[in-house]
Parts: sequence; structure tokens; C-alpha cells
Amino acid sequence: MNCSGNSSTADVAFVGLYALIFTLGLALNLAALGVFCCCSSVHSVTTVYMQNLAVSDLLMVFSLPVRVYYYSWRPCLAPQFCELTGLLLLLNMYSSIFLLTCISGDRCLAVCFPLHARVQAVRKQARCVCLGVWLLSCAGTVPTYFTQTKKNLTNCFDAQPYYVTHPGVSSAMALGFGLPLLAMGLCSWALLRAVHRSAAAHMALVNSAKIRRMILANLAIFLGCFLPFHLVLLCYQVPALQGEALHLAYRCALLLASANAALDPLAYYFATETFQRVVLVDNLRRACGLHSASTEGHCRSLYLQEVTALPDRSPSRGSHG
Repeated sequence: MNCSGNSSTADVAFVGLYALIFTLGLALNLAALGVFCCCSSVHSVTTVYMQNLAVSDLLMVFSLPVRVYYYSWRPCLAPQFCELTGLLLLLNMYSSIFLLTCISGDRCLAVCFPLHARVQAVRKQARCVCLGVWLLSCAGTVPTYFTQTKKNLTNCFDAQPYYVTHPGVSSAMALGFGLPLLAMGLCSWALLRAVHRSAAAHMALVNSAKIRRMILANLAIFLGCFLPFHLVLLCYQVPALQGEALHLAYRCALLLASANAALDPLAYYFATETFQRVVLVDNLRRACGLHSASTEGHCRSLYLQEVTALPDRSPSRGSHG
């Protein structure tokens, strides 16, 4: 195998940044998943998506130590091992994209159609939707990597994967990002419109500016993490742009996509006041031996309200989740 033990400045940066993403992503997603699974007061329709997103982010995080090891020492790794590591990152990149879109769509449905029985029935199929997301992600990525086994890849993460050079595959991947981006943009617009038209916002019962900032921040994180990767994929189809600079851009874009695993908990879990409050209330209740059904329902309603980032507009609290 053609292995090089020389480390460049870019390699040092990749080592440090991948190590940081791994540390933060592992700690934050494990903490979030622990709260979702252990605290009975945070179970709702929306948290089903968040649980799956935390699992997806953790799987992406688990692929990062191999990249840290490779960029640190430039060892000779088996091509199959490199391919499997790349497959894990690619699989969970798209599962994260689809799940983030589902979260945005669920928020939109909960806020814009709070009294529609059919809409609420659709929202309750969250587990089936998540199963479909995992199946779609596997169907869209696993065959791509199996086609690479016929090639003799000797440079591990420095080699160009099959999907980079194949116009049909890269275009399909760009479409797989473009459609969720369109859906997420429409849902964000609908939520911003609902905030603007909300009577509670006009009466200053909720902080509408904070809500708008959260919606826009979530969209910005989605764009910042995943848009560069898919733009680079399209650039590979332009012969005039081929070169070492583009390949460095590809590796940097992968790094940005990986950073989403550490940013998701900050944007979707720990940034919400209700998440923090629920953790405190649940721990206090356990310490005091309290377990009230009314308290459970109130905490669940508070959490769903915070997740949707808008006031509960239905006559009866707790009826959406």
C-alpha cells in the first residue's frame, strides 16, 4: 500500500477538530439520549425524532476516532476498513438530514394545524417515519459503497470515493439534500409566519424574537454543515475545477458535516429551557419520591411547547403529543 508518514498542517488541523467534535458529540448526545430514555416526563411525539437523531449523531461520532488516528500517523489501513468508516459517516449524515427535516416538519404541523385530528394522527406515526428514514438512508448509501470494493483504494481518506466521481450518484445525493432543504425552508417560513401572526406574540406572552432566532439558527446550522459538502460534490463534475484544492475542500466539507453531530444537541436539546427544567424536576421528584400524573402531563406539555418553540394554541394542554 502507498502509505505516507508525513503530516501536513491540514492533517494537524483535522486531528484537532475531529477530536473536538468526537469529544463534544459523544458527551452531549449521550447526555441527551440518557434524558430521553430515563426521564419519563420528556416523552412526546417530537422526542421520538430527537432520540433517533441522537442515535444517528452517536453513530457518526463513533466513526471519527479512525479519522483522528489516520490523520495523526498516516498508517496503512485496509481499504475495506476505510470504506466501512466512510459508509458509517455517509449513512448517518443522510439519516441526520432526514431526521432534522422530520423535526422541522413535526414542529410545523403541531403549530400550524393544532386542532386537525388527521394531522395529529399523522404526527403519532413518528416511529414508523423514523423506521422509514433509516431504511431510506441505508438504501441510498450502502449500495454506493459496495460498488467501491472492486477498486484498489490505497490512500484511505485521501482517496476519492466512488460517489465523488460518478455523475449520477453525486447528483442523486445532491437531490437527497436539496429536497429536505426545500422542505425545511418551507417549514421554517411557516413557523416564522405563525410567530408573526400569533396573538400570544403580539401580547408579549412569548419572546417572539427569541423564537425567530432559534428557528433561523437551526436552519443556519443545517445549511452550514451540509450545504458545503453537496456543493463540492457538484464541483467534482466540472472538469475545470478538478485539482488538489477541490479535494482539500472536499475533506473540509466532510469535517463540517461531521460537526453537525456536536451542534445538534446544542441547537435542539440543551438550548431549550424546558429540557433543562425537566431534568431538574425529574431528579427532584425522584429524590422526594413523588410521582404525580398531573405533574407528568404538565412537564410533557411544557417540553412539547418548548420543542415547537411556539405557544400551545389548542384549547386543551398536552393534547398534541
